[in-house]
Amino acid sequence: MWFAFWRPKDRFSLDQLRYLADQLTKVQIVNEVNKDFVIEALRSIAELVTYGDQHDPSFFEFFMEKQVVGDFVRILKLSRTISIPLQLLQTVSIMIQNLQSEHAIYYMFSNEHMNYLITYAFDFRNEELLSYYISFLRAISGKLNKNTISLLVKTRNDEVVSFPLYVEAIRFAFHEENMVRAAVRAVTLNVYHVGDDSVNRYITSAPHTDYFSNLVSFFRKQCMGLNRLISETLKNPGPDSNSTVTAAVDEIEDNLYYFSDVISAGIPDVERLITDSILMLLIFPVLLPSLRMVAVNHVNQDMQSGVVTSLYLLCCILKIVKIKDLANTIVAALYYPLKSFTKCSGSQVNGYIPDHGFTSESEGTCNDNLAQNNTEGLKVNVPCSSSSSGSHQQSVTMLNNGSSSNAALREVLLEYVTEGDDVQVLGSLSVLATLLQTKELDESMLDGLGILPQRKQHKKLLLQALVGEASEEEQLFSSESSLTRDGIACELDVYLEKIKEHYGVSFQPSNVGSSPRVPRFQVLDALVSLFCRSNISAETLWDGGWLLRQLLPYSKAEFNNHHLELLKISYENSASALEKEVRGFWPDLLITVLCDEWRKCKRAMESSSPPKEPKCILYPPRMFFSEEDIPEGSSFTAGERMHELVKVFVLLHQLQIFTLGRALPEEPLIYHPCDHGTNSRAQTSGLMSVPKPGTEINLVNAVPCRIAFERGKERHFCFLAISVGTSGWLVLGEEFPLKKPYGVVRVAAPLAGCNPRVDDKHSKWLHLRIRPSALPFLDPVKYNPHGKLKTKAFVDGRWILAFRDEESCKTAFSMILEEINYLCEEVHRRIKPSLKLETAIDISSSSAPVSEDSSSHTTPPNSL
Repeated sequence: MWFAFWRPKDRFSLDQLRYLADQLTKVQIVNEVNKDFVIEALRSIAELVTYGDQHDPSFFEFFMEKQVVGDFVRILKLSRTISIPLQLLQTVSIMIQNLQSEHAIYYMFSNEHMNYLITYAFDFRNEELLSYYISFLRAISGKLNKNTISLLVKTRNDEVVSFPLYVEAIRFAFHEENMVRAAVRAVTLNVYHVGDDSVNRYITSAPHTDYFSNLVSFFRKQCMGLNRLISETLKNPGPDSNSTVTAAVDEIEDNLYYFSDVISAGIPDVERLITDSILMLLIFPVLLPSLRMVAVNHVNQDMQSGVVTSLYLLCCILKIVKIKDLANTIVAALYYPLKSFTKCSGSQVNGYIPDHGFTSESEGTCNDNLAQNNTEGLKVNVPCSSSSSGSHQQSVTMLNNGSSSNAALREVLLEYVTEGDDVQVLGSLSVLATLLQTKELDESMLDGLGILPQRKQHKKLLLQALVGEASEEEQLFSSESSLTRDGIACELDVYLEKIKEHYGVSFQPSNVGSSPRVPRFQVLDALVSLFCRSNISAETLWDGGWLLRQLLPYSKAEFNNHHLELLKISYENSASALEKEVRGFWPDLLITVLCDEWRKCKRAMESSSPPKEPKCILYPPRMFFSEEDIPEGSSFTAGERMHELVKVFVLLHQLQIFTLGRALPEEPLIYHPCDHGTNSRAQTSGLMSVPKPGTEINLVNAVPCRIAFERGKERHFCFLAISVGTSGWLVLGEEFPLKKPYGVVRVAAPLAGCNPRVDDKHSKWLHLRIRPSALPFLDPVKYNPHGKLKTKAFVDGRWILAFRDEESCKTAFSMILEEINYLCEEVHRRIKPSLKLETAIDISSSSAPVSEDSSSHTTPPNSL
C-alpha cells in the first residue's frame, strides 16, 4: 500500500499533460522566480504532445480542448526575460516538425496563433533568438501544402492580401549570417513549390516582386566581392588564397542554384523577373563591359581580374540558371560592340555603382588607345563550297581588333583565344564550351556563333531538305545556304529587337547578316592559331582540343591547307622539343608519362564535357615550387617542363591523326624493348630490375669509393652505374669479405639526371645530382587538383664520391656517361615512330595486330 502511494508519476501520461496545462494556466506573471518552471513546462508539453500524436490521440484532443496554444501566446506576452521566447519558439518548432497527423497540423495553423508568433516583435538583437525564430519559420514552411497554406494567409475576394510567413522570412533574406540566409531560402522554396495560384499571384505582385530584383542585387554584390578577392589574389597570392577563393565560389554557385530552384517551381512571371534582373543589374552593366582586350604586357591586375571574374560568372549563369530567354539574349548581346554596354556600366543601377576591378565608362577610352597599336584584322580563308576542290577561296575579315570598342563581343572572345594570356584563353574557351552545352540555346544561335557541332549542322540541313524547304539537293551542304542564313537571322533578330526595345541597347550589332560559314571559320581559325602558340599551358590547349573535336567530330573537310600546314609545323616543333628531353633529366620516365598522357588526352577529347571546370580560371597559375625551396635548374622544374611538353605533343599528335580522318589508337606508337644481353655491365652485375637494398650483386666492374652521408661518418662502398633498357641506377654496394667480387646493394639512386661532374679543385672527387625516382606532381596523394603540392616540395640530393686516384674517378665518370648514353638511345629508339608523323601514320594504318608488353608500351610486331 505504501509502495503504491510513493510510486513515481508516469511522465508520458495524460494526467501529466493535464497537470502541466493547468499549472501553465495559473501563471499570471513570468519573472526570475518562476521562469525555470515555465521553461520546463513548455519543454515537457512539447514532448507529451509529440508522444501523444504518435501513440494516443487523446493527448492532442486534450491539447486542443484546453487551447494550450493560446496559453503559449499569453505566456509570451507576460514574459520580460529572453529565455521564455527562446523556449517557446523551440517548443512550437519541435511540435510542428514532429506532428504527423494532418488534423493536428490544421489545428496548429488555425486561430491565427502562428501568424501572431510570426509577426511578434521579438528582440532580434539576440542572435540566438533570431536563430530559433528562423528555425520556427522553416518548421512551419515544411508543413505547407495547398490545404494548410490557406490557414496562414488572409484573403479578400479570393485574392491573398497578407502572408506573414513569406513577408517576415524575406526580411532576413540578405542577413550577414549565411545559415540565416540558407534557412530563408528553404522557407521561400517551400512556399513556391506549394503551387497555390492565389499565393503565386501575391508573390509576383508589387511590392513583393522587389524580392527577386533584390536577390540579383545581392548576388551582384557577391560578384563584386569575388572580383576584389581575385584581384587581391593576383597581386599577393598567399598560402590560403585557393581556399578563400573556393569558399567565395561555393557561395556564388549556391546563389545561382537557388535561382534555378526558384525557377523550377514554375510560378508565372518569376522566370521573366529573374531574367530581367540578371540582365539589367549584372550582365549588361557589369559582366559584358568587362570583356575588353588588354595588352598582356600592359595588363592591369584589376582589369585582368575583372575579365577573369566576368568569364567565370558568364559560364556559371549559363550552366546553372537554365532560362531559354536569358541564354539566347546573352548570345544575341555578343553581336554588339563593347561600347554598347560600356556606357551603361558607368551609370548607377538600383543604387549600386560598378565595383573596383570591373569596367566603368572612364576605362573605355583605354581600349581605344590600345587599338591604335594593332589595326590589322585577322584573316580566314573560307571555302566557297564543300564540294569544291579548295583551289578557289573567299577571303573574309575574321576579326576587328578586339581591343577596339567597335569590335563585337564574340570577336573579343576569339581574340582572347588568339592573343590573350593563359587565363584569358581558358576563360574564353570555357564560355564557348558552356554555350555549346547549353540546351536552352536554339541551334540557330549556336550556328550564328560558329560553334554548332558539325553533326547537328548536317542534321538540321537534312531535315530542311526532307521537308521540301530546299529547292536543290546540293543546297543540303552548301556553304552559302540561304536556309541557314535566314534561320539564324530570323531567330537572332527576335532577341536583338528585344535587347533594343526592352533593355534599351540601341547600337547596331555587327556581322549579323554575314555568311553563316564566316563565324564558323573564325572559330576554327582561332583554334588553329591557339595550337600554334607556345606560351599557353597544355591543360588550356586540351580544352581547345576538346572544343575542336566537338565542332568537327569526324571530318577534316572544314580545314583548309593553311590550317593543316600550321598544325603540322606546330606538331613538328613539339616533336623536336620532346626529342631533346631524351637527353634531359627524366628520360627513364618519358615513355611512361607519354603513354599515360596519351590515354588521358584521348579520354578528354572524347568526353562529353571539357577537361576543366570553369572555376579553374579563378585560381592562380599552377605553382609547383617556390624559388626558396627549389634551386634554379633542378630536376623538379625539368620534370614539370617535360610533363608539359609531353601533354602538348600528345594533343598535337592526336590532332594530326584526327585531321587525316584516322581513328585514334589506344596507345601511342612505341617500339618494344630490345634484347638487353648486349649490355655486358648490366648482365655481369646480375641486376635486371630495380635494385633494392639487400639485393646481391656482382661488383666485378665496380669502382671503390668513399662517401659521408653524415658529417664525420665516412663509409667505403663500391660504385657501379647500370642501365637496363629505359631504366638506370647508381649503385653503392658493400663487397662480401669472403665472397669477392660479390656484394650487397646498400644504396641506389636514379641514373638519369645525375649530371656527373669532376670537382675543379679535387680531381679525385665526383659530384652527382640525385633526383627523386618519381615526379611528385603526378602523385595524387601529394598533389591537389589546383596544382599545389600537399607536402613540402622535393629538393635534389647531392653525392660527392671520393676515389683513391684520378684514374678511378675518370673510370666512374666514363661509366656513368656510357650508361646514360645506352639509356637515352633506347628511349629514343622506342619513341621514334611517334616523333615521325609519316612513320606513325604508316604503322597505324597497318593491318598487323598490336601487342602489349608489361609496361603497356605498344608496337606492331613487324615494325621492329
